[in-house]
This record gives sequence, C-alpha cells and structure tokens, in this order.
Amino acid sequence: MAVAAIITGTGLYTPASAISNDELVTSYNTWAQKENDKHQQAITEGEKEALPLSSSAFIEKASGIKSRYVMNREGVLDPDRMAPHLPERDNEEISVQCEMALHAARDALSQARVRPEEIDLVIVACSNLQRAYPAIAVEVQYYLGASGYAYDMNVACSSATFGIKAATDAILSGNAERVLVISPEITSGHLNFRDRDSHFIFGDACTAVVVEADSTARNEKGFEILGTRAWTQFSSNIRNNFGFLNRADESGIGQPDKLFVQNGRKVFKEVCPKVAEIIASHLDELRLTSADLSRMWLHQANLNMNLLISRKVLGRDATPEEAPIILDEYANTSSAGSIIAFHKYSVDLEAGNYGVICSFGAGYSIGSVVVRKR
Repeated sequence: MAVAAIITGTGLYTPASAISNDELVTSYNTWAQKENDKHQQAITEGEKEALPLSSSAFIEKASGIKSRYVMNREGVLDPDRMAPHLPERDNEEISVQCEMALHAARDALSQARVRPEEIDLVIVACSNLQRAYPAIAVEVQYYLGASGYAYDMNVACSSATFGIKAATDAILSGNAERVLVISPEITSGHLNFRDRDSHFIFGDACTAVVVEADSTARNEKGFEILGTRAWTQFSSNIRNNFGFLNRADESGIGQPDKLFVQNGRKVFKEVCPKVAEIIASHLDELRLTSADLSRMWLHQANLNMNLLISRKVLGRDATPEEAPIILDEYANTSSAGSIIAFHKYSVDLEAGNYGVICSFGAGYSIGSVVVRKR
C-alpha cells in the first residue's frame, strides 16, 4: 500500500509585543525630521533630497498592514536606535530562535498527539538564522527531545513550504516517519526601519508543522498532502547581503543592502503571474481545477498581491473565507505567513475539501502544497 504524508498538527508562537502603524510612523518621522533639520541647508540648496515622511494611511494602502508583533518593541521604536534590542546569550543558554521554536513545536505536537521522541526529523526552515552553526534545528532537536536527525534550510519566504516538501519527500522515501518543520522568523532583525518604503513590512512569529506517514497518524482530522511543487529563479529584486564575508570587506556592515532591500514594483509585476501559473499547473497535474479549491493559504506579504493572485487563480475575486488574510495583524512574517493563515483558518473545512498552501519571495522562490482534509 502506498504511503501518504499527512499534516497532523500545527503550532504558532506569537511574540507578546505588538507595534501599531501609528507607533511605527511616529518613530520613523521623528528620526526623519531630525535628519532633515540636520541637513536643511543642503536640502534648500538642492544638494540633498529631504527624507519623505511616512503615515499610517500610506502603509495600509501600500500593503494592507495595520500592525505587527515583534520580539522587542522598545529598540524598534527608539528613534536613536530603530532596531530590535536582543542581547547575545551565553553559548550555554538556549538561543532565541530555539526558544521560539519550542513554543510552536509543542503546540503542533499536542495537536498531532505525538510525543517529542517520536519525531525523527527536525527541519528549521526560515529566512534568517541567527548563527551559521551549529544548526538551530539540531539545538531544537536536543531541547525538544526529538530523535533521528535535524538540519536548517533557507529559501527566504518560501522556506516553510520548501520544508514541508522536504518533509513529504523524506516520508515518501521511507527516510522518516514523523517530521517537524519549524519557521522561527525574527524578520524585524533584517528590516531597515529608516527606509520609508519598507519600514512597516515585517513582523516576528514562529510556526511549526507536523508531517507524518498516514500509517502513524493519530489525528484523524489532518490534511493529506496530495502534492508539493517547488520553483526557483534567480533575481536580485529582493535581497539581503548580510553575511559572514562582510568582515572580509573594508566597506563593513553599515551599508543599506546589508538589510532587507527590494524593488517592490518589479516583484509585484513578475511574481504574481508566476504564482498563479504554478498553482494552476499544480492543480492540473493533480487532476484538479480552481473550482475544487475551498481555500488558499497564500504568503502574507502584501494584500494587493494576494488579491491579484487569488483573482487570477479563481477567475474572480476571492471571498475572505477562500483566501484568508492575517497580514493586517501580523504583517509579513516571511515563510511563517502562509502557515499562520493555515493554522488559523483550516479547522472549519470539511472532510474532502481541498486547499493550497502557497509561498513566494526572494530567489525568486515559489512553493505550493496541495492538501485534502481527511
């Protein structure tokens, strides 16, 4: 009998601190106005452009974002700092990402009715890892008490869906029976809060997904993974150049492109059609059509992108139930976004209902996971 991979549990860790658009705008505008005052003569003489001010109305129109959760709000809102303050921990202490991961993982394991020692593969899949080695996944494996093996992976905003694909492949090949995919995203750490066009984009969160063979599944209300699809194509339109080689370059780490940078208009124009195309072809490959979809859990980066993609897939505007949005509350949590949407808006589906989890981001990268409610 053929083995099937099942999503039997999901978990979510939401940081305790939130920042509203109004609060973020006040911090940014305070800093920008000080900078403009400092360079007023150069601005008046046309030697320098004044920094544009931000507004909550601008943010919501551009993105649909109203607030975000962060691991540290005081550092972000301090106009003299405008970056989270997360002091480095001793090597013998648990890392920040591992701590986040354990919270989300335990929720997912509880839902799946799985004990930690029954997990035989841990994948930490996220857009930013707080260290090069040892792998955060191996640390999570140790503190969780999981068995088997573990590794980190990074495909930017598609990390979680690519992680689910890797988990599915491991199960179908017989290399694992129960896999935990965790996405601890501290995206506030790579955001340039002094860039008017992007200072509002990201928030922090951590998700966890238990994927296991159908023969071991105890949760009878999970989701069977019917197929996974991964696609990449190189582009510099979304980029972060921070890395270990920065210390080998005299320009140092203070350049703007050592944080998140993007060409938003090109991303919108180039990515949206490709996402819709991949979802449609993936459904066709599984002998399904868009009419079979009860839900689309799309990457939560930008409201306008999601509205356009869902319209292209369905041939009409999607209802809020068909394509739920969580970015208004969470902002863009990178790879965690589509999983947060799945975690919050999947319980109500009935047995036999179909859905697609889809992510898209830097790379470019697109991940598609088609599921059916058991």
